[in-house]
Amino acid sequence: MGANTYDAVIFDNDGVLTTPTEYDVLVEAMRTALETVSDTEPTDEHLETLISPSVASLRQVAETHAVEAETLWRAREQAAIAAQRAEITAGRKHLYDDVAALEQLGVPQAIVSNNQHETIKNILEHLALDGFEVWYGREPTVQGIKRKKPNAYYLESAIDELGVSNPLYVGDSRVDVTAAEKAGIDAAFIRREHRHEYELPTTPAHEIHSLEGLLDLV
Repeated sequence: MGANTYDAVIFDNDGVLTTPTEYDVLVEAMRTALETVSDTEPTDEHLETLISPSVASLRQVAETHAVEAETLWRAREQAAIAAQRAEITAGRKHLYDDVAALEQLGVPQAIVSNNQHETIKNILEHLALDGFEVWYGREPTVQGIKRKKPNAYYLESAIDELGVSNPLYVGDSRVDVTAAEKAGIDAAFIRREHRHEYELPTTPAHEIHSLEGLLDLV
């Protein structure tokens, strides 16, 4: 056991608990969304923007396609949820083997992800991922874009719901480390294969290469 007295561990999902969704799958989901609400042929730039837009860039794409931003975003979320559900059920989006180590942590656990709340629900149900007392995905609204990491909104909501004071947040991206800093808690950056040469803006409290590394921290 570690000596950091963490009273909970909160996890990002994609790239931490489950493998990331393939980029091409997301691009095709964005194409489906735009074709659902617009007759204008989408450009590659618009498809890439919709994968992770700001509110401003979403509105810009929506204006180009003569559709309300909220309408486009609903279609985008529905398409992304459906595409990722298909990846999960087909076994292409799956748990990392080292997720089994979480059973040994002995503290409350939660998930805070920038993926949709419904997608996290699908992961928990289809992959039989147990042991999480609290889980937050992004709400499928324009407001959800504003609240996603690096904003600490969902992370702070999870901390409040858990009723803990010193949790550790485990993530695999810059926004995870930044959100933890904004929430005033430590981050453990997990450097999996897809993050081999990934650079961070600041140094997190911990860096691990497997979820098994948490057993030395908690």
